[in-house]
Amino acid sequence: MQQQITYTESELVYELKQHDNDAFRYLYLHYRGALYNIISQIITDTETANDVLQDVFVAIFKNMDKYDSEKGRLFTWMLNIARNTAINKTRSKIYKSGLKNDTIENYVDFIDAKSTNQQNINLIGLRKQVHKLREDYKAVLELSYYNGFTQDEIAKLLNIPLGTVKTRLRNAVLELKKHFI
Repeated sequence: MQQQITYTESELVYELKQHDNDAFRYLYLHYRGALYNIISQIITDTETANDVLQDVFVAIFKNMDKYDSEKGRLFTWMLNIARNTAINKTRSKIYKSGLKNDTIENYVDFIDAKSTNQQNINLIGLRKQVHKLREDYKAVLELSYYNGFTQDEIAKLLNIPLGTVKTRLRNAVLELKKHFI
């Protein structure tokens, strides 16, 4: 029977930067579900979402030396890689072309997968807590995390400075954090 290895965040980061295979295995096993959930919010096709998840872990592996714990937590850094990779995938010509050529059966699968993912978020009460936030926090949070807009796009859409968008997003996440910790 193999002993289960556990890491603190700083130990995990150190081992990942050393390209330790056990640390990457641990990272994949413990974070794949959360990252997949973020990706599937943006890409509802299961096969494509799984491909993006693989791309995310490759990007994490290749860019681990660029992670700076002073700027944020490891999970937040990985979440941003996952979200940005998924958004980039939806903006690619190949993805858009594939959507135009899908059959009606695939759209039924998309709807089923999206409703399942939506239910998972509702089970933890995230949507309910988001709706309790101040309107300005709620607006930027929904545009960013649920609709996949970049901070720059949100600033242009809402006609507010980019710094204001960043501040509101950070404050909104901090408010949500109070309800889940």
